[in-house]
Amino acid sequence: MSISILLPSLSPSMETGNIVRWLKKEGDEVKIGDVIAEIETDKATMEIEAFDEGTLSRIVWPEGSLDVRVNEVIGILAARSEAVSAAGGMPDAAPSIATAEIEPKTAGAIQTGATTDRVFASPLARRIASEEHIDLSGLVGSGPRGRIVRRDVEASVSGGPPALQTPVGEVLPGSARNICWNAEQIIRLYEPGSYEEINLDGMRRTIASRVIEAKRTVPHFYLSIDCDAGALLKLRGELNATQMRPDTPPMKLTVNDFIVKALAISMQELPEANVVWAEDRILRFHHSDIAVAVAVDGGLHTPVLRRAETKSLSSISSEIKMLAERARADKLAPGDYSGGSASISNLGMYGASNFQPIINLPHAFILGIGAVEERLVSRNGQPTSIRAFTVTMSCDHRVMDGALAARLLATFKAAVQNPMRILI
Repeated sequence: MSISILLPSLSPSMETGNIVRWLKKEGDEVKIGDVIAEIETDKATMEIEAFDEGTLSRIVWPEGSLDVRVNEVIGILAARSEAVSAAGGMPDAAPSIATAEIEPKTAGAIQTGATTDRVFASPLARRIASEEHIDLSGLVGSGPRGRIVRRDVEASVSGGPPALQTPVGEVLPGSARNICWNAEQIIRLYEPGSYEEINLDGMRRTIASRVIEAKRTVPHFYLSIDCDAGALLKLRGELNATQMRPDTPPMKLTVNDFIVKALAISMQELPEANVVWAEDRILRFHHSDIAVAVAVDGGLHTPVLRRAETKSLSSISSEIKMLAERARADKLAPGDYSGGSASISNLGMYGASNFQPIINLPHAFILGIGAVEERLVSRNGQPTSIRAFTVTMSCDHRVMDGALAARLLATFKAAVQNPMRILI
């Protein structure tokens, strides 16, 4: 009997993965617990283990395959007693689920410099083309990387032009908003040789799909508030200059550490803001689990700091540094970035004064932290120079109303401007 090797779901948000490499070759013996392949998810590159034993008789998705969907058959394992064909192909007893999808799956593979006449089309497009007796080689694909999709076949059946037959430059300005851009249309706008193409990795694809989903499905609204950072910076300097124990170096607290703790205790003071929208209900949480955006090469990760309201500033600082190191090394585990109810994105270190971040689903809000700047303000009718920063809060209006969001921002500001509350 043959056993299908399925692409496992390695994180709650994982929908597809890329096959980085196979650690077993066709014909190799596989034991339970053997690492058989490396899979790239949107967060990290992870290993998958075998849960059965036998002989790897067929690799359905080769190394370099992109966008393999969770629970797809990526390989076939033959029982030890099962004969494998001399050609190294599928065993006679292999389930039909593996053979039915093998041909179209090579469409997602990373292509080398060699040319090929293979037609890249989705399984549904192939089925419709077969039913309608249409030659796919005569169609131009409008899907990702020029792949032929259902709409291309249906356009051919109805006698209409394929999507790519209308040059972008000929679209009237008034109808441009109705155009669904694809790769070929965009490429035709630029002179050949004036650019280089960079293949999208799993992280960038996932970021793109999630921010589109967030902006399309979440009714965002925004509030901003200015925080005087003088007292916080003074306390931070004093703590960083203090050596708590002779055998330990002085702390190196960041402004972001204070911000995380200030938000955590603010969410405890306003528990109605510590929520997420769950489609048919609202989830209200007992603890402040806060995701912190970490910039990495090619994108970002958002590891979650659990129970932040219970932790000291030094613990928060150490844990954020540890999570950031693991994120930059692509070593985050699913438990490091799943869950949470709010996020913080701090671009102050890059000099950004303010910005409106996109909500990190399924969180109810995200804080965008700007740079600490010297500002001239009026106090008691006299001009005064202070050091301040702007916080912009992007909120999900389905679960948070404007008044509640404003109260949370005011509570957060009070904690920042009276940082001794953060230490208690």
